[in-house]
Amino acid sequence: MNLPAVRAMHLTDFENANPELLTVKPQRTALEYYFTCTPFLPRFVLNRNPEMEMITYLDADLYFFDDPRPLFEELGTGSIGIVPQRYPPASQADSAQFGLFNVAWVTFRRDAVGLACLRWWGERCIEWCHLRSEDGKFGDQKYLDDWPARFSGVVVLIHKGADVARWNVANCSLTQGEDRQIYVDGQPLIFYHFSGLTQIRRWLYNPRFHSNVKPVRMLRRQIYGPYLDALGCLERQVRDAAKVAALDDGAWQRMRRPTVGRNRNTSSQLHQLLRLCRLAIGIATGRLLICFRGKVM
Repeated sequence: MNLPAVRAMHLTDFENANPELLTVKPQRTALEYYFTCTPFLPRFVLNRNPEMEMITYLDADLYFFDDPRPLFEELGTGSIGIVPQRYPPASQADSAQFGLFNVAWVTFRRDAVGLACLRWWGERCIEWCHLRSEDGKFGDQKYLDDWPARFSGVVVLIHKGADVARWNVANCSLTQGEDRQIYVDGQPLIFYHFSGLTQIRRWLYNPRFHSNVKPVRMLRRQIYGPYLDALGCLERQVRDAAKVAALDDGAWQRMRRPTVGRNRNTSSQLHQLLRLCRLAIGIATGRLLICFRGKVM
């Protein structure tokens, strides 16, 4: 894709540098293994780049709307930067299950504290890292809960525009300035976390909004719209680079078309009809997103 300043790494090199990962890989699902790898990735990059003073781990489903410089300014001379979940009062039970902080953005400075935290986190994830709640743990994320007390130099980044997501967007006010910049409680939206977004059809997406989220026009069009457009552009680039022909719309529809009317099984027909009704309701209420030619309807 010819992205400037991007260096790819080979999984084999990463695993060979961290052999402890291979010992637990057979006992973890693919997603659990990805979570297990999280603390090892920043350390791997730091070890390979001795000139690097600081590193920030980012989840793959983030989209930046503005310069993240304010977050680094907020970190200042701190050793570790983490972002809070910001659950609304009605969702505080989620905090107990998934943690006080989100792994979407975690910054480590190359100093004694930052490196010690990475080592500790890696050891914990080797011991236990599963996609379930157990004894106060959940994946790689709940381990962050006591970092402010366990390590000095931890800065909880409070900028409202960082890590806005489906679980906390109902807890803030979205506005758009004359410059078309999106603001979150008066602060510029820096990045949105599109966790849970799934594609139902080539043109239909489920953002999995929490029940307390109102899918207002600004959220759908000004936040999800640019992201879905960018995903579509990247998909076309990758497809062209791999020279893999995409299914045309007709073929896609033939593959995914409900079989109501052909299937004589009444139960199956009712299931398909109910599914179509749910899709129609989701589209009508804005809880499902239609993306056509790069625009969210």
